[in-house]
Amino acid sequence: MDESTGIVTDNALTYGDTLPEGGALLALDLGTKTIGVATCDAGWRYATAGKTVPRSKFTKDISALRAIVDERSIKGVVLGLPRNMDGSEGPRAQASRAYAKNLAKALSLPVLLWDERWSTSSAEAAMLGQDMSRAKRAEKIDSHAAAIILQGAIDTLAGGGF
Repeated sequence: MDESTGIVTDNALTYGDTLPEGGALLALDLGTKTIGVATCDAGWRYATAGKTVPRSKFTKDISALRAIVDERSIKGVVLGLPRNMDGSEGPRAQASRAYAKNLAKALSLPVLLWDERWSTSSAEAAMLGQDMSRAKRAEKIDSHAAAIILQGAIDTLAGGGF
């Protein structure tokens, strides 16, 4: 693994420097029971909600995520960082940082930690606007939240999210 592939950062400029040619990205909304997954195109224009992966032991998580990375030729990962509303970090954020370090090492990909405040409520509002049933929303909320996290990150990476 070269130095740039295993980085974990919350700085979009540093992250973007590790991917000078762009490439498809994978976003994760890490929950205690599930991992919401989203991907984007190689030009960093559109984030698309993917599937929700049941959360298990780290090795099983990595196996499921590696399959997506290989299938979609993923070049980097964006992981939602659950900050408190005042911007501070609690136990969930620290757990996400530890997961990010293990993820970067296991997948040999750079990881961008992205503030995920409001992502789930934004996803919920969007799905309500589509008149999605409660059962469908529950099934898809994590992957839609991952898409919102990813769209914010790629807008910034592509120069439009300032």
